[in-house]
Amino acid sequence: MPVPSTQPAAERKLLRDTVQDKIRDAIMDGTLEPGERLNDDDLIAWLGVSRTPIREALAELARAGLIEMAPNRYTRVAAPTAEEFLDAYRTLGVIYGGVVRLAVSRFTESQRGKIVQMLDDAHGKIAADQQDEVFHEGADLYSLWADACGNPSLAQLCRSTTDGLAFKLRVPGLAELVPAEVILPELEKLRAAVLDQDPIAAELAMEAVHLLPERS
Repeated sequence: MPVPSTQPAAERKLLRDTVQDKIRDAIMDGTLEPGERLNDDDLIAWLGVSRTPIREALAELARAGLIEMAPNRYTRVAAPTAEEFLDAYRTLGVIYGGVVRLAVSRFTESQRGKIVQMLDDAHGKIAADQQDEVFHEGADLYSLWADACGNPSLAQLCRSTTDGLAFKLRVPGLAELVPAEVILPELEKLRAAVLDQDPIAAELAMEAVHLLPERS
């Protein structure tokens, strides 16, 4: 009895991942806009692949929260709402409080410098009521923490959840939802904790930045 080759499945998985990355990047950079319908034929023409890897990629992106699908009705880019914001923001705080606690003492000097620069940039933009710019780029800052945490299971959890959660932060009226006077002092504490290599202070500051209740 001939043994089936596993090579086609491996190729199909690789192609699906490539397609997924391209659609994900187009959503995150705004090329594909919130609420935009995704038509299979248009995606086939754009990506130059068959329908199967596209549907597989869309299913993965739906699980991540970037795509909304209703069978026989629509497939579209998710459209974040202000009602979803606080839950998503606090969820990121719960996850990344732990990530920060692990990462702070593991940073190389280069990583530490990059984190401090990004925190300074975020501080300046929030002080100027430009919260929308900060949250548009939030996934990149989160990924720096995850890459340095040294825990593969936690890093994998971050990779599978951060895009969808960070995308839900892209809503109007962020200056009211994330008041500068509340966030800026906590960003300063987080910056100081990163420089001092203090994991507990960094964890508490990260949680406070994400509007989590103070620990008693």
